Amino acid sequence: MFSRVSSAATIGVEAFVVHAEVDIRLTGINTSFIIVGLPDAAVKESKERVLTALRNCDLYASMKRLTVNLAPADVRKEGPSFDLAIAVGILAARGEVEQGSHENKLFIGELALDGKLRRVSGVLPIALLAKTAGFDGIVLPADNAREAALVENLNVFPAETLNDVFLFLRGMKEIAPFSADEKDLWEAGVEYEVDFSDVKGQEHAKRALEIASAGSHNAIMVGPPGAGKTMLARRLPTILPDLSREECLAVTKLYSIAGLLRGDKPVVRTRPFRSPHHTVSNVALVGGGTFPKPGEVSLAHHGVLFLDELPEFKRDVLEALRQPMEDGMVTIARATTSLTFPATFILVGAMNPCPCGWFGDYTRECVCTPHQIQRYVKKISGPLLDRIDIHVEVPRLDTAKLTGDYTGEPSSAIRERANNARRIQHERYRGERIFSNAELGTRLMKKYCRLPQSAEDLLKSAIKKFGFTARAYDRIRKLSRTIADLAGREEILDQDVAEAVNLRTLDRKYWG
Repeated sequence: MFSRVSSAATIGVEAFVVHAEVDIRLTGINTSFIIVGLPDAAVKESKERVLTALRNCDLYASMKRLTVNLAPADVRKEGPSFDLAIAVGILAARGEVEQGSHENKLFIGELALDGKLRRVSGVLPIALLAKTAGFDGIVLPADNAREAALVENLNVFPAETLNDVFLFLRGMKEIAPFSADEKDLWEAGVEYEVDFSDVKGQEHAKRALEIASAGSHNAIMVGPPGAGKTMLARRLPTILPDLSREECLAVTKLYSIAGLLRGDKPVVRTRPFRSPHHTVSNVALVGGGTFPKPGEVSLAHHGVLFLDELPEFKRDVLEALRQPMEDGMVTIARATTSLTFPATFILVGAMNPCPCGWFGDYTRECVCTPHQIQRYVKKISGPLLDRIDIHVEVPRLDTAKLTGDYTGEPSSAIRERANNARRIQHERYRGERIFSNAELGTRLMKKYCRLPQSAEDLLKSAIKKFGFTARAYDRIRKLSRTIADLAGREEILDQDVAEAVNLRTLDRKYWG
């Protein structure tokens, strides 16, 4: 007796169809249950979960030899999401479900020992696959239904138990396709727990982060402990332009694969903010592993990657950021395959100016030697620093501002200006396949970042004075373009270039 049931698995950020082929023999000397097709430990353990669930749902029947092949057999399978497909395959091979009832449907889900269906990871890319591959629908745990319903025009059949699926396939119980409330998914207001109005003073740093938000520029903040660097960085997502529906789906897809979605929040509506500890490994930061998974840079896709205490990160970890910062993606090569994860993020670094933290502070004396200071700041390499557009000092807050009642602009007001600047950029770069000033290449900079002669002379003077590299020269032009966009001007003025140069001088003060 033989049956074939369709399921799916993910590799990288994409899904592929897996066929659970079940063969049953009722005669033989020894009883056996074999799963083949490059299963990992979790898949091999499916036999215990599936047989026990069948028994507890009163669906078990004696079988001498049971063989399950997960095809294609040359791709490794991992995770418990094949449990439901294997169970349905067993029932179909025994002829206990309607002929053809399981055909052209995808089945995914983990089985508990009592037959209940538990949520699994990677449902959104699998649902996208089900639609593009032409399947009639997808049968899955009820806890995953809202996530799969993000895919339009796809029949999503949510089930609570294996018994529900069995009765549904026999035509004895109806499972209505899940219909998500579009207003609940996409139109609900986005709320943040923090706001820029919480930050007292630091107007220069706020302005720098507003420019970073408007043009998607990387930034680094240097200042003594307690100056507010982390506080500012955590509020950057609140002033970033609103996520589009396409961006929401791209971020949600990554979080689905990583298993970070919650049943009550099936879609990521806010910009991601990732803040890994400085002990993070290379693989954890950029992704990879024996079975490659997205790292922190990919989980920060369309959001913010915040690295606090930047010099404390290992040198090889920081250098691994250079490729995704340039390309907006991470490519992980293995002997048999090469996977690409998206990684378009704003990098925000924070660091002290010296090992003790008090170099340049007006109230406490620095105890570090010049050699110690240089060795500390040189942990940030020149090539990495050149890829960071904005360098801003965050000094200690003076007593009057610290103890006063002054509050700054709310995040909503700053975000509105950033949204207006991004709209200008989207319109300007229509057809260019870029979306922000930070993505401008050499050819496009010549076209869209033309400077008047007076501004060009000012920039030449700054290059001679500060010794800017060619990459820094390009970054200043991009920053000037963003500053002009924030002002609603198409022409770049001298004052825009001057402000952009001012946001690049820290590398000369500390690294020069």
